[in-house]
Amino acid sequence: MREELCLILALALGGAGAGRAETHVEAIGDPVRGAEIWIYCSGCHEIGPGAQASIGPPLNGLFGRRAASVADFPYSKSMRRAGDDGLTWTLETLDAYLENPVVLVSGTRMSFPGLEDAAERADLLAFLRRYSDSPSDIPEAAPTARAEDPVLPEATLALAGDPAWGEYLSSECTTCHQRDGSDRGIPSITLWPERKFVLAMHAYKQKLRPHPVMRMMAGRLSDEEIAALAAYFGGLGP
Repeated sequence: MREELCLILALALGGAGAGRAETHVEAIGDPVRGAEIWIYCSGCHEIGPGAQASIGPPLNGLFGRRAASVADFPYSKSMRRAGDDGLTWTLETLDAYLENPVVLVSGTRMSFPGLEDAAERADLLAFLRRYSDSPSDIPEAAPTARAEDPVLPEATLALAGDPAWGEYLSSECTTCHQRDGSDRGIPSITLWPERKFVLAMHAYKQKLRPHPVMRMMAGRLSDEEIAALAAYFGGLGP
């Protein structure tokens, strides 16, 4: 199977005793076009034979790799924390990171603003995919699975949150996050742009971000409650 193919749907067994798996695959994207998009990355990253750490870590074997796991590379504190929390680079998490790096890892040092075009991200991922190890080519391997999470509706992003309600809801948040924006081992969420706050919380709800406590906390919140918290923390003064 060509390396740019990926498993889409879960395995479906046939009749009793058949034990035959049905798989559905589709191309991630166009790796040739992805090679052209790679120019956005090549100023900081190397890939291919002999690739070494530069401003960013080398990207060989990226699929299936734990975040912040290249030895001796000076990752940001946020990226190390994400790796400790279990963030692994899969098709799903890489797509989210390429779309908006700070939504997935808020304190990342990567200055790249992200690729809005989903087709361009898919093409770039198909290119990067060529430099991962052969086990990720097996259809059943997780790194080849494309997520089927729904795209966050624009209506959800456009919800106008009530900051007073957000303040009422914020007591659980502020057991860890400081209202004054200080970082005491827990990243600040004060003065976050509302859209980024909402996207980050839904990244936890959709299990893109790995922190188990935040997944649990975000999973309890409705879209309206997340919008209210975004409005409250986004408007807090220093």
